[in-house]
Amino acid sequence: MALLPTLEPPTIMYGVAFALLSYAISLAVYRRFFHPLARIPGPLLPAVTTLYQSYYNGRYYMKIAELHEKYGPVVRITPNEIHLSDPDNYDKIYYVGTRFWKSPVFYGALCVPHSTFGTPTNEVHKHKRAMINPMFSRKMVLQLENVVQDKAQKLIKRMEAGIAEMKPVDLHHAFRSVSVDVITDYAFDKCYNLLDTPDLGAHFFALVRGVGPAMWVFQQFPSLQRLALKTPAWLAPYISEPLGHVTKMQTVRPKMNIHFPHNHLFIALTFLNQKCMEQVEDVKARMASGKLNNARPTIFSELLDPKNNDGWPIPTSWQLKDECYSFLAAAADTTGNAMSTACYHTLANRDIYARLKSELVNAFPDASQKLDFVALEKLPYLTGVIKEGLRLSFGVPGRLPRVTPKGGTAFNDYYIPEGTIVGMSSWLMHRNADAFPDPMKFDPSRWLNPEDARRLDRYMVSFGKGSRQCVGMPYALLLRFLLH
Repeated sequence: MALLPTLEPPTIMYGVAFALLSYAISLAVYRRFFHPLARIPGPLLPAVTTLYQSYYNGRYYMKIAELHEKYGPVVRITPNEIHLSDPDNYDKIYYVGTRFWKSPVFYGALCVPHSTFGTPTNEVHKHKRAMINPMFSRKMVLQLENVVQDKAQKLIKRMEAGIAEMKPVDLHHAFRSVSVDVITDYAFDKCYNLLDTPDLGAHFFALVRGVGPAMWVFQQFPSLQRLALKTPAWLAPYISEPLGHVTKMQTVRPKMNIHFPHNHLFIALTFLNQKCMEQVEDVKARMASGKLNNARPTIFSELLDPKNNDGWPIPTSWQLKDECYSFLAAAADTTGNAMSTACYHTLANRDIYARLKSELVNAFPDASQKLDFVALEKLPYLTGVIKEGLRLSFGVPGRLPRVTPKGGTAFNDYYIPEGTIVGMSSWLMHRNADAFPDPMKFDPSRWLNPEDARRLDRYMVSFGKGSRQCVGMPYALLLRFLLH
């Protein structure tokens, strides 16, 4: 005889459903009324569920801007995350020696955990950054000027050919191609030569961006990432093409010798990731055989040199593959975006175009004279054009989330407990009317007064700030001055 009555399947299902519903309601009530962030202003839904940000996906930064207009400078945007809009708070989070560290969930979703950019903890990042910093110092970057000049001349010839043949030239892809060609030359001593391709690297840029959809999902549903990365590589693309991208990105090995068609993103991203690994292996092989060009060090030859590791183990090829992908992704997007923005606004505004042309002609009256970077960066109006291009292309427009350190902190009279995710964005900083009057106007003249320029620089965060500021900033500025 059974000691307990037998429950019918429908009864069990009802019981499970009731338990789950009760849990969900209890969790929502806790998050809204009893959570440490319950006092932070914001709408109901993001306080109780992350599905609110999932709905807006990659455009959530725009919705966050709307929330700040309604709720003020401190807004709760997920159950355990706040966003700040007061420009004066930026230096309280993103500073040299910061105690705030990167959110491992947000940056872990980028699937480059071994890169300097993707490292969450400050201690490990400090070591990795110390190895890379010398390669992007002003002294080293100036050695790339001739390389950039050569690429610029190649671009001019492409444009002249387009004019002669009455064919348009996609400058957005062209600017990005210059950036990738220079960084691959510098990183591996092997240029990708995207400027020589008929489509100016359009297929390559599709590869870099192809993994994006999966990243957004993983940032919002971290458990899916852990599950996805355990999915067999052969099965992943049948479940989801973006999932296939990421799985291949994590599992591809350097010994593969397969030629992939570039018109299929699932296969093509595998190809890109494989190439990152092969580039690192190639540098190692040329170092071992003494065939590496010693006239100018490369980024990866320096990273693989034991004397530069300060007692830390030499990074493995697998770890450097992540670094490689990070460099390529950065070179392929933000630099080209800023140059395209500045180019468009300059050509669309006759006054800006005329004033910039006049400054350049006065500085370089001989049309055959080489445009020297050191001389160019001293031109005030050109500098204003470049800074406005940086400001209105925003770099990374979304938030840069950080974890509040031990002991907590306070912003605008709100106490924020340790472990809370906090963030700010260039989208709000660069569109702040108090910092930049008439913020959406492309106005190089706002930078002409040295005192005004120093004040405005405080609110320019295209490259971030502090210890985690973009290491490639000197390189990016070299490109911008020589190509504008």
